[in-house]
Amino acid sequence: MFSLENLVDLPMIWFVVIATAIFLYILLDGFDLGVGILFPFAPTDQCRDRMMNSIAPFWDGNETWLILGGGGLLAAFPLAFVIIMPALYIPIIVMFLGLIFRGVAFEFRFKATGKARRIWDASFHFGSFVAAFMQGVVIGAVVQGIEVEGRSYAGGAFDWLNAYSIMTGFGVVFGYVLLGATWLVVKTDGETQAWARKSATYAIGFVAAFLAIVSISMPIMNADIRTLWFSMPNFLFLVPLPTASLIMLIIIWRDLHAEREIRPFLLSFGVFLTGYIGIGISMWPYVVPFQITYRQAAAAPEAQSLMLVGTIILLPVILGYTGYCYYTFRGKASHEHESAY
Repeated sequence: MFSLENLVDLPMIWFVVIATAIFLYILLDGFDLGVGILFPFAPTDQCRDRMMNSIAPFWDGNETWLILGGGGLLAAFPLAFVIIMPALYIPIIVMFLGLIFRGVAFEFRFKATGKARRIWDASFHFGSFVAAFMQGVVIGAVVQGIEVEGRSYAGGAFDWLNAYSIMTGFGVVFGYVLLGATWLVVKTDGETQAWARKSATYAIGFVAAFLAIVSISMPIMNADIRTLWFSMPNFLFLVPLPTASLIMLIIIWRDLHAEREIRPFLLSFGVFLTGYIGIGISMWPYVVPFQITYRQAAAAPEAQSLMLVGTIILLPVILGYTGYCYYTFRGKASHEHESAY
């Protein structure tokens, strides 16, 4: 009898699908969260209008990948979901509240004037900052590991809150600022673009510092990670990752001063990619670090194969719509008030 699970490695495929969805969310929602974080620091109201219009066609569609990543984790790796969620309920709920608050502020700002617009400007910034910061806190908590007893979370409600997770929270904030600023370099010109170049230049130093701290601290915190990265010949294969991050940051800095537009944005993606791959390698093959592997957490093969059929049909549609949206709204953003729809 024909069976999809006999032909393919379903847990591995779903691991890759979910990891890819999370990465795409980080990139695509990262730049518009970065724009929101930068929002109140723009030099003029006209600059803020351009910033808002630069992300208006994209911001809500970018969050599709967050739904795919979270929903896929629940469906494909239910054991991981029921362990991770209790450990991170509070930061995840606060993150969603930030995203909701930000979305409301985004829409209301288009209709507001005067003092009301200032309130929604601040709300848009606050929601963006909170969402980005909490995403970084989640990353820091996951990297440190989650306490598990049997098949359940065994830690406390606030185990995620410590100096390290706060540090990674600010690291993600500055990373998103770099993405947002380089996006504005692509999508704007004149005063807004010049200010965005300066903002990106400032962010580079902070991003480099936080990447260095994470790269050094992870092997110190975990002996297995230390062995993985610093044993031979692994070290020779893995050292290109941090080296590539450093080279890309240097090129971004030079391109910003050389008034290039597109390459700094693409290289900012590359910096996130190398960091994401580095964390993924360090935690492999765990889906609940460092307790449950992705195979141990996998759902029944019948469930994974059924979901995979739906994903194969819908994923190209989502990718096609996303690509079409970015193609249709290519070019520079104007300062005139426009609705998000």
